[in-house]
Parts: sequence; structure tokens; C-alpha cells
Amino acid sequence: MNDTIISLWACRSRRDLNQRALWVKQRGAFHELTWEQIAHDVQRLSAALVRLAIQPGDRIAQVSDNCYEWLISDLAIHVVQAVHVPIHATLSGEQIVWQIMHSEASLAFVSDRHQAAKIASAGKSLPAELKFIGYDSDPLTVADHEVLRWSDVIDSEDHSQGASLLEQAIREVDAQRLATILYTSGTTGEPKGVMLSQGNLASNACSMSAVYGMESDDLRLNFLPLSHIYARTCDLYAWIAGRGELALAENRDTVIADCRTLKPTMLNGVPHFYDRIYRHLTSQGQDFEAHHLRQMLGGRIRKCGSGGAALPDHLSDFFHHNDVPLYQGYGLTETAPVLTTATADAWKRGTVGQPLSTVEIRTAADGEIVARGPNIMVGYWQNEKATAAVLQDGWFSTGDLGQIDDDGYLKITGRKKELIVTAGGKNIAPVHLESLLTRDPLIHQALVIGEGRRYLTALVVPEENMLLQAAHSRGVRQREESSCDTPELQEIIGFCIETQLAEVSQHEKIGKFSLLDRPFSVEQGELTPKMSLRRHVIEQNYRLEIERMYSS
Repeated sequence: MNDTIISLWACRSRRDLNQRALWVKQRGAFHELTWEQIAHDVQRLSAALVRLAIQPGDRIAQVSDNCYEWLISDLAIHVVQAVHVPIHATLSGEQIVWQIMHSEASLAFVSDRHQAAKIASAGKSLPAELKFIGYDSDPLTVADHEVLRWSDVIDSEDHSQGASLLEQAIREVDAQRLATILYTSGTTGEPKGVMLSQGNLASNACSMSAVYGMESDDLRLNFLPLSHIYARTCDLYAWIAGRGELALAENRDTVIADCRTLKPTMLNGVPHFYDRIYRHLTSQGQDFEAHHLRQMLGGRIRKCGSGGAALPDHLSDFFHHNDVPLYQGYGLTETAPVLTTATADAWKRGTVGQPLSTVEIRTAADGEIVARGPNIMVGYWQNEKATAAVLQDGWFSTGDLGQIDDDGYLKITGRKKELIVTAGGKNIAPVHLESLLTRDPLIHQALVIGEGRRYLTALVVPEENMLLQAAHSRGVRQREESSCDTPELQEIIGFCIETQLAEVSQHEKIGKFSLLDRPFSVEQGELTPKMSLRRHVIEQNYRLEIERMYSS
């Protein structure tokens, strides 16, 4: 396969030139854009980037939440043959500046005053020649750096020059050309810059487009950050490679309202999103009916995709039983990202589906999942040692542990580096136990501890409102203090833990647990932007609570 994102974009925009392509919210209402309108803006920005002396191979950073400008910037960067470095808008100023510096970006798009201020506060060492383009209609400043205004940049260009740049890119860019660098937030250590080629992105986009089977009247709603490869491939690029329309949600807090307005037929989310829907609907008790789920998502929903973290079986069951198929996939940033996915024709409970037709999967002697295919990354930016550690003869070592059954379905059993080895020499996958615990409606988050210890313990964040309701139904009077860590509530959560872990081995049982009065958060450094647990940070933040569980 020699497809590139550039060739896919050119094909789709020409084929459907005058058809409706995209919905974006402006001034309080959703507005539609055609492929031609989008193409003209991409061409104008492409011409502007060349006028700003951007050369093929230059790195261009971007710090922004999802918006129309994000999409246009991404496509224009492809057209001028530069390398896109999207940076998560939730990161601190220090983290953003580190990624700009490490990637040696020559230009950065910045969304608004808030992001500009974060960069300015930490950007004392930014090179003087670094240029900025701001999306905000108001002028922005980043310390002593000039910030060009998006509208001025776009409006000053003729799209015809950009059209010739697209033709040039189609001729010159092949599947091996570096397209993007994405920094993995990681659960430990310094971020690594994952290098993905045009072919990596295009192959995965085409595979997922075929999996989704979208028709011309389908509408997918995007709300996950496009700075993550999951949304970028499975929402943006699969839309370009396939059929149907795309809508950008106003923000993550308006998704349900946007569903009711736009009536999408498909959306991709993470387990946390589906869990919020599940808890909201099941809290209604007997008032809940099956059609409420479809109504909540707009009434036309055909399928939902889940990725970024393990999907608990009870969530998959709930959606399937209420006529909204929810299909889980598996992959990593390094694999662009999808390796396996469930589909309508290939779904098995407790698994992440089967490999894509372009992907090979096997397990090593120690159970680690290794993969090979056209979507496997080029390597890590300026880090040959880390690249050599995970790439060998075309096979990528995922760091995840799994099992492949006789029908080819993959089951994830844990993280190789996150295995707990107890004082008794037992190997335990904490992710599996945490997934079991959080399927209980009274448990919001959980972290299992036990490395080198005689028994396992857990830090548990309860669903406070539901826990207090459960206590009230048992005749427990709520105390005036706000803490959930009372003997009565401990007893309720203890019963939940015993119930959820009833079928695990004795050495996997939780010996003691501690109830926490706040959730793990990105702001405290305890979660990655993908909501994965950063174990070492959590264990450091709660070291006193942990030691108390082992001291008595």
C-alpha cells in the first residue's frame, strides 16, 4: 500500500467537492462546510506556511483543543511536507515548552490567550527565531515572540498557490515520509517522541474506514482530543479515507447535548465516557428503559468505539443489551494506533477483538504482545536506544501482556512493566484487578499495590454520591464531616471488593484498602492525558496511607 494522508485527502476532497463534509459550532450554532470550502482554507494556509519559509521536514508544533483551525493546520502541514507535532492542551507550560524544544519546532500554532500564557511563563529558553500563529481573534503575545493572527495569515493568501503545492506533494511524498511526531505522556519517565510516517497513518486510516463501513449519510461525532492518535486516526483520517460526514463537538462537556442536536450515527470514546453514561442511566433505577440510551445519543447511533484504556465487560454488556453496539479496540501511539478491534462480525466478550487484516499479532515466550504491519512506527525521535529496545526485525514489542485464543481473539492481561511480584514470588497483573474493582458502580477508581509485599492493598476512590445513597438505604446516617473514610462506608466498600474479586486466586485478594476523598487527576500528575494511572506518582502522593496499610 502506497497511500499517504495527502493522497487520501486529495482523492476525497475532489470526489466529493461540493458535498457537505464537516459540522463545526460557531457563535452558538452548528454550521456546515463543504469539501471545497475546507480545501480552499487548507490551500490558503499551505501558501502562507511556504511564505513563512517553512521547508519540507520542518517540525510544526500545535497547542490547541479541537477546533476547525486544528483540522486545517494538520492538513496544511501535510501539504507543505512538514512534520506535525501536536501537543496536548492539558499539559503544563513546562511540558509544552519541553516538547517544542525537543522536536526543534520552527513554528507553533497556539489556540488562545490561556495557552499562550502557559508557554510564555515557561518559555524563557525558546529560540528567538521560533514563530507563532494564534487562532484567537484577539492579538496574542508569547513573551518577546511575534504571534501572527490566524485570520490575517489565511485572508492574505490566494488558494490557487496552495493548489499547486498539493499537486507537488502528491508527486513527491511517499509512504515512508515522516508525517508526525507524537509525544507519549507515559506512566513513567521522560516522554518519547513517536515518529509516524505517511504510510503508517494512511494504512491504519484505511483499515479503520473499512471496519466502520460508513455510508454517505453517516455522521461521526468527534470529541476526543485530536492531539491523541486515537481520535486523529479513527475520527479525522478514517473520515477522509471513507465516506460520510464529521462533526466536531463544541467541547467534552457538551457531547450529550451535541448528540441530541446532530444525531450522529457513530462516535468514538474512552471507557470513562461510557462509564459516565452507564452510571447516569442506571442511577435512575426502575425508571430506566432500553430506548433511553439511544435517545441520549441522538436516536440514530449505529455503533460506538472504545479505546485508550481497557473497557470493563459490564459496560460492553450494558451497551449491547440496550441496542447500541460498543466495540473495543486495542493499540498504541506507536502503532498509529489500532492493532485489533471487535466488529459486528467478530466480537467476543472479554477480548479486544481480532487483528486488522494488515496486522500480525503474536505473543512472546513471556506473554508479551508483539506486532508487525504497515502501521508500526518509524522509531522514537532522537532516541535510537529506546527504538532498538522495542523494534526488532519489523516486530514491535508492545509492553502489554496478552493471550490469543483459538479463534484469534486477543485478551489483554496486563502491562509487562506493571507486573507486581509479591514477597512470596507471585506475579500479579494489577490492571486486571483494577478493572474488576471499577466495574462496581460504587468504585470510581482503584490502584492495587503489593510490589515486594506480603499481601495486596488498594487505594480506592468511591463514587461518593452513590456510596452515600447505598449507606442511606442500609440505614446508615450520614455524618456531618465530608470524609468517606468511616467504618460504615468502609464496610460497604469492603463488601464490594470481596464481591468483585470473588473468583480470583487467593494471592490476588486485597488484604487492606484505603478510601480516598478525591479522585486521581491529570492536574496532580496522577493520570496521563489518556486517563491511565501514573502509578509511581500516586504511590508517592499517598505513601503515608500505603505504609499505614502495611504497618499494622
